Amino acid sequence: MSEKLPGRQIEISWPDLGITVTADLDDRNPALADVLWESLPYQSLQGHALIAGEHLYHVAPIPALLHTPHDTRIPDRRVAPNGTVFCSGLQHLGIKYGELTEPMPATPVGQIREADMPALLEAGAAIWDAVYSTKKQIRAEVRRAGEPGGHSIPMLHAGNTDAALLIADILAETERIWLEPPVELDGLHQGVIPSRAGNFGTVLPTLLFVNGETRPLGYAAYGGIVRAAVQGMPMDSLRHMTRLLVGVPAEFLGYCGLEKLWAFTQRFLAVLDDLDREDFYAVAGQMALYINCLGGWNLQLYPWETGDHLRQQGAVAGA
Repeated sequence: MSEKLPGRQIEISWPDLGITVTADLDDRNPALADVLWESLPYQSLQGHALIAGEHLYHVAPIPALLHTPHDTRIPDRRVAPNGTVFCSGLQHLGIKYGELTEPMPATPVGQIREADMPALLEAGAAIWDAVYSTKKQIRAEVRRAGEPGGHSIPMLHAGNTDAALLIADILAETERIWLEPPVELDGLHQGVIPSRAGNFGTVLPTLLFVNGETRPLGYAAYGGIVRAAVQGMPMDSLRHMTRLLVGVPAEFLGYCGLEKLWAFTQRFLAVLDDLDREDFYAVAGQMALYINCLGGWNLQLYPWETGDHLRQQGAVAGA
């Protein structure tokens, strides 16, 4: 049985919906609960699972989520109680509010209070409608219960001059797009594609490829090399894996319209041989946060209703 952490309650608010719920942090994963608590308050674009079921998640501006170890892992989050709050190595804060279909392991940090479950269900329905249909941008605010809200993006620090300048530029771009859609992604979704990527004037294939490349670049490639750096992979191996994993997808995404991402990547690769472990971690961690932010906007902007006529056998539209 998990124990509440004394004095550790958080409020998760969606001001656009007029809904606030309270969660008790508990002792199942105290290190994860600590990094969440110490990072509050913050705001983020609220997302909703698209294939896993009734699950909310957003990108949290917490670099340490990529590598903080867990004590307790639920092997199948489908069996977790509704209202369970998770922190994940994908840099997400998630909340299960109903039935899930994906048997994914997950690391819980708390539980929404029972009295707030009706409000959580209301929020879930509204957020699904926003992500899938209306494209209304709903912000989440996470704060310590009873304390003011606020927001900031953390800056990681490097001693190498070129790395420090790169981090500052990545941070500035991340701050610009954290709560407002990136101009280049917004343009792509309106059919503005300077490179003309997309055969015969089509747009949807380019949007699909941008979404499909951005998510694993942030989740797997950058998340992986950050964890490898923290876990002590030799620097020569880290540099080699970085060159293998990040250059090709970033160049392709630059062709599709994410030119800033490609420019940052080229600068990272150019300075790579001059970085010690701490500076490598700082640049890779700042890049991961930026790319995961781009991924969140891809999921928000993508025209999911385009395929609304395609339904699983036995499924009911809108269910």
